[in-house]
Amino acid sequence: MQRRLFLSTLAGAAALAAPLPKVKITRVRIYKPKEFNPTFNQSNMVVVVETDTGLIGIGEGGTKDMIEQCAGSLIGQDPFKIERIWHEMYKAWFYPPGREKIHALGALDLALWDIKGKALGVPVHQLLGGMIRDHLECYGTGPLGASRGRLSVRERAKGAMESGFRAFRMGAGSGDPRAGEVFETHAQVRGTVQACKEAREGVGPDGDWIVDFHQRFDFADALRACRGIEDFEPYFVEDPVADAQALSEIPKLRQLTTVPLTHGEEWGQRWDFFPLVEKKDIDYIRATLPNVGGITEMTKIAALCQTHAVGIAPHFTGSIATAAIVHTLGPFSGPVIVEIGSNTKLPSHIQEGLDFKAGKCWPNDRPGLGVTLEMSQMTMIGEVTAPGNKLFYLRKDGSLTHW
Repeated sequence: MQRRLFLSTLAGAAALAAPLPKVKITRVRIYKPKEFNPTFNQSNMVVVVETDTGLIGIGEGGTKDMIEQCAGSLIGQDPFKIERIWHEMYKAWFYPPGREKIHALGALDLALWDIKGKALGVPVHQLLGGMIRDHLECYGTGPLGASRGRLSVRERAKGAMESGFRAFRMGAGSGDPRAGEVFETHAQVRGTVQACKEAREGVGPDGDWIVDFHQRFDFADALRACRGIEDFEPYFVEDPVADAQALSEIPKLRQLTTVPLTHGEEWGQRWDFFPLVEKKDIDYIRATLPNVGGITEMTKIAALCQTHAVGIAPHFTGSIATAAIVHTLGPFSGPVIVEIGSNTKLPSHIQEGLDFKAGKCWPNDRPGLGVTLEMSQMTMIGEVTAPGNKLFYLRKDGSLTHW
């Protein structure tokens, strides 16, 4: 009996110690889905990273030209050296990447994590330490948006709670004016306060609600609005001031209001916002995938937030990237709430992916990111098969430094 137990233990250890296969990246293809989202920071462009063994990885985000530039850093590489590839993509063209390039870099990074999970036969969240929560709570950008003309804020808020969402979300202003309409901030503060009062009544004493100022208010009006809604206890106020002034104005706002604050749906890398986290001037960050540079960068952002007890409320992008959020933030020990946006159902080009139901995102045990594509619903618009630029130097130990 003991001998059999010993032999089975050895067999299990051997399986766990099995090396990753020898794999080389041969091609990156770029696909435009039929239901393409042209909004840059919500891009659902699909990337497929192919290898010489037939193992493929799926990612999402970016624009065609930026993906093509970043993808050259993958060709000929071992896809399991994810950290090294990330830094090669970042440094290879010398000029510091802006948010557009980081978005594309992030899409390819998702695909590399997908490959590694598939090679090991485990979901990505297992590679990051495993899930620490049963599910990720969500709030809707407008789950009852089609009924806005017929339902009051109070009724919409009540409906969001009944649908299983953690919080009801609305925009600032009287009726959340549509794009292109006049938004007179002084008058809209009063409308915002009244709408927030109705939201609290709708969710009830045990419910939660969120208001997105959407960078619409100058500092003085943002402060008036925050103070005016304090008694209604919002879950948080999103993007209270303009992004360009966030680093200077949010710390002042933090000292003058008690409402929880969050910011950053337009952010890219952690250097965009780490002073706000480090000084605890915000309660949640809005940074998301693939916008921050993929899973590789998001894990570092999560560690930064965990160190300073700041939560994460990622903005929605495409369905594949939102599925990746479950894997990446499932192991994060701090508070998480996901803006689900349009990802309550899968688009036509995805057979299986994000598991969303009853107002929540649920993990699954499918290998990698757990995403399967319907190729007939996409059009290939580009491919990369040749290595790209390598404008960087190496240190003596082989690690990368700037050219």
